[in-house]
Amino acid sequence: MAPKRSDYWTFMQSETNRRTTPVDLGSLLVRESEQVEWKENVADIDDVVATLCAFANDWSNLGGGYVVCGAKEERDEHGFPRVRIVGLTASRLKEVEGKVLTACRDRVSPAIAPLVEELETDDGSRRVLVFVMAATQRAHTFRRGDDSGKHFVRVSRETREARNGVLRELLVRKSELEPWDRRICGSATTNDLDLVALRDALQRMNVFDPQRGIDDYLSDSRALSPFVPPLCARDPLGGQLRPRNFAMLLFGRQVQLHVPGAYSLVSIYPGADRSEPHSERHELDGTLIDQARRTIDLLGVQSFIAFDKTNEKSPNALKYPRQALIEAIVNALAHRDYEVPDPTRTTVFSDRIEILSPGSLPTGVGLDTLRAGRAAPKWRNQSLAWFLSRLQLAQAEGQGIPTIFRSMREEGCPEPQFEADDARVVCLLPAHPRHALAREYRQIEEAISLGQFESAAGRVTALLKDDGGNARAVQLLAEVAGAMGTTDLVRDYIARNEHVVPSLPSRALVQLADALTMQGIPKVAQDDVAMAKRLYLQASRGLIDEREVRKVAFGLSKAGDDSAAVDFVEKQFREHPERRDNPYLLQAKGNAYIGLAKKCSRTARQLHGQPKVRAWADCSRFLQLALRDLRAASQTNDPLLRQTVERNITFAEGLLKTSEKQVGHRTPRH
Repeated sequence: MAPKRSDYWTFMQSETNRRTTPVDLGSLLVRESEQVEWKENVADIDDVVATLCAFANDWSNLGGGYVVCGAKEERDEHGFPRVRIVGLTASRLKEVEGKVLTACRDRVSPAIAPLVEELETDDGSRRVLVFVMAATQRAHTFRRGDDSGKHFVRVSRETREARNGVLRELLVRKSELEPWDRRICGSATTNDLDLVALRDALQRMNVFDPQRGIDDYLSDSRALSPFVPPLCARDPLGGQLRPRNFAMLLFGRQVQLHVPGAYSLVSIYPGADRSEPHSERHELDGTLIDQARRTIDLLGVQSFIAFDKTNEKSPNALKYPRQALIEAIVNALAHRDYEVPDPTRTTVFSDRIEILSPGSLPTGVGLDTLRAGRAAPKWRNQSLAWFLSRLQLAQAEGQGIPTIFRSMREEGCPEPQFEADDARVVCLLPAHPRHALAREYRQIEEAISLGQFESAAGRVTALLKDDGGNARAVQLLAEVAGAMGTTDLVRDYIARNEHVVPSLPSRALVQLADALTMQGIPKVAQDDVAMAKRLYLQASRGLIDEREVRKVAFGLSKAGDDSAAVDFVEKQFREHPERRDNPYLLQAKGNAYIGLAKKCSRTARQLHGQPKVRAWADCSRFLQLALRDLRAASQTNDPLLRQTVERNITFAEGLLKTSEKQVGHRTPRH
C-alpha cells in the first residue's frame, strides 16, 4: 500500500537509504531497453516521471527499471546508438532529483517513491543520477499538465500511454479490474439465460443436483469450482442479479444482443484463394457451445481420407486430423478478446484452413513459443475455458496447442502456422500434402480426357521433376505417353531417374513397360523392348495381385521373353497355390508356351538334319503344355475369355499337327 501523503518524505527517505544491490553503471550503458532509459540533461522532467510510472506498472513483468540522467545518446559510425557519460553538475543534479521526486509524489496516483543513486564520472567533476523504480502491485497514472491522468507502460525502448486492450490487461493484472469473462453483463438479467441449455450442460458435466433445482445455480454465492466464480453476481449499483459474461456466452438466449462480436463466420472456397466466384458462407450465432459444434460439423467434411493405392505402407491419409480442427476452433473461441466487436472467422481453402481469433495474444504468450508449440498454459478467459474443458470441447489447460501439433504430425500433415499482431491471432492448418497432389492428379486426368495431352504432359513432368518417385505421377506419365503414342516421355523419365525406378511399386513398373511396347507404334525400338523387359522383371519381384501377375506375364511375352513369363507364372503358382486354377493366369502361361513353340518352329525351318527334328519336337512339347493350360482355362465362366482361349486352342492344335508331321511321329500326350 502506498504511504499517506503526510508520511511520504519519511517513507521516501527510508527507501532511498535502502541499498540492496549496488547499481552497475556499466550494464546500464550497454543499450536502452525495456528496463533502461537514458537522459542527457533532463530537459523535460515529465518524460522522466512518465517513464518511472511505466516501470512501476511493469507491463513486461521485468521487475522495474532505471532512468539514467547524465547519459548522452549518440550514434556510432554504423548508425547504432551508443552512450557517452556527460554527468550533471551539482546544482542541476539537485534540481532534477527534487523535481522528479516531487512529481512522483504529487502527480502520480498512487504515489511512487523511486530509489536515487549518485555515481561519479571519471574526472569527478560531475555525477550521474540514476532513478531506480521497482515494480509495484498497483496500476499508476501520471498527470501531465492539466490532464486527468494516464497510465503508461514501457514497450521496448519507448514509454507509451496504455490504451484499449493494453490498458484493460494492465488493470486486470494489477487486480484493479476483473477479467472480462468474470465481469457482470450489465445489459442482461437471469431471464436472458436459457435454463434448459444450462441444465443440459450441468448434467453433461456431472455436477447437476436435481434435488436443488436449476435456480440454485443462478445464485451469486454458488460456485461450481474453486477456480471459477458463480454464474451470476449482484449489480453493485442496484443489487440486480445478473449473469457474468462467461455465463452469457455459454448459456444466453440472445448472446449477440449483449456481446455484439460473439458470433462466428465460416467461409469455404473451392480454390487456394478468395478469388473463386463460388463459395459458401455461414453466419453462426447462438451460444459459444452451439457455435463450436456447428463449426466443427462444417469442418468435419474437410477431414476426409485420400486413398493412395500405390502407397503400400500408408494408403489412407486424412486431409486434416479432426482433433486438430476441434482444438483450433475451441482455442479461437476461448482465447479471443470479446471486447473487440469482430467475429471469429474460419476460412477453408483447397490447401489449408485459416482460423482467425480477434485480439492480441494473451499476455505471457510469445509468438515464437507459440509457433514452436511450446506456449505456456495461459487463458485469456479462464472461467470460459474451464467450462469448455469440462464440457469436453477443449483439452485441459495448456494442452490445446501441443495437441494440434501432435495430431498434425502423427497424420503426416505439415506443422500448423501462427501469425499474431495487436488485432488478431491466426492459426493456419495446412492440408495433408497428398490432398494437394490429389487435386493436381484430377486436373491432369481431366486434361487427358479433354485431349489436352501437351498440357497433361507438362504438368506430370513438373510433378516428377520435384519427386521422381511419385508413383501416381509415373502412372499418369504412362497414360499420357500412351495417349500421345510416343515412348519419348517414358524414356526421358527413366534416364533421369534410374536410381528411383527400381523402387517404384510393381503396378507403376508394369505401366511404364506397357508404354514402351504399346500397340500403335509403327516399329518398337529394340532398346525400348529391352528396357520394358527389365521393368517387367523388376515388377515380378514385387508383391503384386493377380491382375498384376497377368500383366507381367503378358508383358514379358510381349517383350520377347516367353521363358521368363512361364517361369514367373510357375513361381506365382508355387507361392500362391490358390491361384493354380485361375483361368487368366492359365491363359497367360498357355500363351507363353505358344510363343516358345512359335520360336521353335521358326528355328526349325532354318535347320537341317537332327537339329531340325529336335526343334520340331520341342515345338510339339511346348504346344502340348500350352493346350493343357488353355483347355483348363477354357472352363471359365467369363464368355469373352473363353472365346479368346478357344481361338488360341485352335491355333495351337493346328501348329501341333504341323510339328508332328515334321517330326514324323506323334509325341506322347501330356
